[in-house]
Amino acid sequence: MTMEGPVTPFVPLNEFSPEPDIVTEDQHTHSPVRKRARHTGSISNTASESRQSPVMVLEESKAPVRDDAYYMADGSCILRVQNTLFKVHRTILSKDQSSFGPMFTLPQGEFGEEGVSDDHPIVLQGDTTEEFRHFLWALYALPSELMIVQSPKADLSRLIDIAKVSSKYSFKSTETWALDAIQEYLERNTSPFFNDNPLIRMFPTLNTRSSALLESEGQIARLIRLAQMCSHSRLMDTMIQLLQKLMSGSLHHSYLAMTLADEFDLRDLRGAAYLEVMQTSVFVCPGVANDHTYVEGDIQETNEGPQRLVVSPVQQLRLLSGYHRLSKAWDRLRAVPPQFEHSPSCGATWHQHGCTQSWTDFWKEKTRSEGVLSLGCANVLGRLGIIIKEFDKWGSATYMHHDCKSAARRSIHEKVKQMQQALPDYFTEGGEY
Repeated sequence: MTMEGPVTPFVPLNEFSPEPDIVTEDQHTHSPVRKRARHTGSISNTASESRQSPVMVLEESKAPVRDDAYYMADGSCILRVQNTLFKVHRTILSKDQSSFGPMFTLPQGEFGEEGVSDDHPIVLQGDTTEEFRHFLWALYALPSELMIVQSPKADLSRLIDIAKVSSKYSFKSTETWALDAIQEYLERNTSPFFNDNPLIRMFPTLNTRSSALLESEGQIARLIRLAQMCSHSRLMDTMIQLLQKLMSGSLHHSYLAMTLADEFDLRDLRGAAYLEVMQTSVFVCPGVANDHTYVEGDIQETNEGPQRLVVSPVQQLRLLSGYHRLSKAWDRLRAVPPQFEHSPSCGATWHQHGCTQSWTDFWKEKTRSEGVLSLGCANVLGRLGIIIKEFDKWGSATYMHHDCKSAARRSIHEKVKQMQQALPDYFTEGGEY
């Protein structure tokens, strides 16, 4: 078996801090005490939220420089984000019932007033310079400049940054404006992550992780996290629908959907994502093969058969549990056809026992048909889909009453619906389902 070059894994991290950390330069240097503005969010504190990237730490260790655009001569408050100084107006930062307003009213420490000089700025932690610059653009831009978000030239990354920072510092109206702009952008662009990526359009199942693919995955993950952070159900529904479409043509996106569903407990996405991964890959745990260490998210092409996907031990257990439970569910289902209530006219004009027997014979025959058996035993939804097609071909040469046939068909569709709704419960650790 030949092995392609390993693929850089995508491991979703929670880049959004649940509440703003605001410290002064003196506090940052001499004391652990922080001015922390309260913020209520939908994401609980986790280790991934509190992690600070090495890049951000390195940036903050450099001597600060003044921002070219937002270090204003008439500004009244100096803020430091990473190694960049912003000089803006307290009145602007205090609007919209933001967390800056209460912070500005707090008593000053023994080192003098903070935020009035480059040597004693107010330090904002957890943001990047670019994110905060984009946020200030939203606060200071002219109406004619803001109109660009409704045009084809809208910058999705900038809108995400604005919504994220606005939510963090409780700029509610700005957050709402940015989220609405993001939603409108996604609705205008039916495939917003691929329109400018001909490589992905031409090779939707590309094996190697191109920079374009990584960028699209990163953008999707940021939007999912943003929707969760801001409790924006409409944006979340849009992103889940997008991922569900992308999963069918890409194991990369199936893994992304599965990982995000685990991270944010997205029930509507988890079942479909785990099922897609289970049916389209050989899933293995991290390890060493052919002198190469494979980590979670790596995808290895094989000469024949499905791709090999490296998943976490917990994900592997869920996938194996799902396979076992779905296989047992099919065994139970094929043994007893879905039940339906006979039409009142069936008993009056037909032999009801013959009607039931005809339905049972059909079910036993079609559950053993070549088309059904060509699918995996855990592919319950796929097998039910084939049976529905066979039922539609059944025609009138049957001993079933017409109304009973309609009821029987509805019972199959109801079974499909029940399986879809219960799908996430099949992919859990331990116990029986």
